[in-house]
Amino acid sequence: MPASRPRNATGDSFFAWDGDTLIVNILGKPSASKDAIGKPKGTQLKVSVTAKPKDGKATDYMVRFLAPQFGVAVSDIEVVFGQENVNKQLRIHAPKKLPAVFTQGALDLQ
Repeated sequence: MPASRPRNATGDSFFAWDGDTLIVNILGKPSASKDAIGKPKGTQLKVSVTAKPKDGKATDYMVRFLAPQFGVAVSDIEVVFGQENVNKQLRIHAPKKLPAVFTQGALDLQ
């Protein structure tokens, strides 16, 4: 019997809740023409930022861009993995608001 593969924390969605912490899988797009939260692509949410991908700086910039979108401080967002990769996972502690793409996804599931 093959060993079981670790299951993605978000299952078949691009986000999941762990208590009051939001876990989000991100497909980053650095060097974009504008900063924007895009649409879900499979089990990832596309997020574009204007920052160049150098030494994880685009990820740092992305966290600073996303913090006000979720109504949290930069320190409330943890990069679980993907600091220097387009595939990343973030943990956002106690978001005070959610971008529209999250509420649209919830409505689609009902």
